[in-house]
Amino acid sequence: MDFLELAKKRYSTRQFQNKKVEKQKIEAIINAAHVAPTAANLQPQKLLILDSPEQLSKLAPYANFYNAPVVIVVLAETACSWKRHYDNKYFAEIDCAIVTDHMMLEATSLGLGSVWIGNFSPKDIKKEFSIPQDLDVISILAIGYAKQNTVLSSERHKQTRKPISELIYNTEDFL
Repeated sequence: MDFLELAKKRYSTRQFQNKKVEKQKIEAIINAAHVAPTAANLQPQKLLILDSPEQLSKLAPYANFYNAPVVIVVLAETACSWKRHYDNKYFAEIDCAIVTDHMMLEATSLGLGSVWIGNFSPKDIKKEFSIPQDLDVISILAIGYAKQNTVLSSERHKQTRKPISELIYNTEDFL
């Protein structure tokens, strides 16, 4: 499958089967995070992998992860990330976004569904899982087998996306 086909196949899964994800698939998703590019290759990301009922029940009060059997909490050691000298912007959040995207796409390639979760309580998650103060909770990725009646068409983008001409800032030069 080529990249664009894979990207079109991916969608936000919000209904998961009650089926365990195989260890080798979780390992493949972690490997995708490992090879993700980061600014200056500083790799500020840390992954908190939750896949037991006990771990997931601890997360439930602070984030809706749609009962996915695997949840990866993406953390960043911001102070160790690359900082742009023009405006002192740290790139930890950008690096973690790239890492999260790599994991989502790998999950899709393995026949799994995923949803990137941004609505959660970082403070409570840090406390619940004893995450050190120097790590920031950036994103949550819920992963599992999608319920069959929730799979979306890879052709949906024709109706659900803005025209390409609206994406390009200087369209007269390109279109």
